[in-house]
Amino acid sequence: MDGVLIDSEKVYRMCWLKNGLSIGIPENEMSKICDRMAGGTKKTNAHVMKEKMGEDFDYLAFRQRTVDMVEAYMNEHGVELKHGVIETLKTLKARGIKMAVATSTDRERAEDKLVRSGLLPYFDDVICGDEIERGKPYPDIYLKACEKLGTKPEETVGVEDSINGVTASHDAGLYTLMVIDLIQPDEETKKKADRISNDIFCLLYTSPSPRDYAA
Repeated sequence: MDGVLIDSEKVYRMCWLKNGLSIGIPENEMSKICDRMAGGTKKTNAHVMKEKMGEDFDYLAFRQRTVDMVEAYMNEHGVELKHGVIETLKTLKARGIKMAVATSTDRERAEDKLVRSGLLPYFDDVICGDEIERGKPYPDIYLKACEKLGTKPEETVGVEDSINGVTASHDAGLYTLMVIDLIQPDEETKKKADRISNDIFCLLYTSPSPRDYAA
């Protein structure tokens, strides 16, 4: 959802950096931390922050300050979509393609964003981070999405912008498309992504079989 459908990663990044500065983390260091946390869950991201700040660091309070900053920004400026999203979703819907959102965000906030952005009607289901035991980079959320849609992983395309998300989709056995947002793929991510693109339009020309797209 964030970074693929909704242009919110830049807002999260801005707020994470500002929040990091408030506790003495320079922007360049916080930016690297953000790359590791993107697409992750509260549990995995808490581990990343505690590596930096120590085991006693109150990550949930730190996270909540960031979430509050993001919500305040979006309430003032609205929810902005990524380029080409509406056109792509309309075309896929017209083709009869089943679609689900697989997001690490909790259901309340995820559905609020999808409703406010007008995207919810395009999707057959929404699977959220607070509904699974292990979030990204584990494959569970994509396996559950396939189960909900009634599709086989090898016949399904996972669309991601984060390293954690690419790993989750790949390990679930999906054809994995990385649409670059703020994070550039590292060498390991390039190996796991079946295709890497700069915009979502390429999804209209992507087939999950055969797996013959070069990253």
